[in-house]
Amino acid sequence: MLVEKVSYDINIKAFRRGTSIFIPCLDGTAVRTQLMDYFKKFRIKTVTKITIENGIRGCRVWRI
Repeated sequence: MLVEKVSYDINIKAFRRGTSIFIPCLDGTAVRTQLMDYFKKFRIKTVTKITIENGIRGCRVWRI
């Protein structure tokens, strides 16, 4: 998956219910839409939130 010119390899099999991932980004709304579309392809329900963690802005994705 390519997010803001940075390639991320998300292991779908390891992304189980109740787990989350953090994707650092500058434009949170665009990345949020992109992540939602990506997980929709795999029929995975997620909740996303734009957050700042340890001084880094990004998007947190939880699998539900």
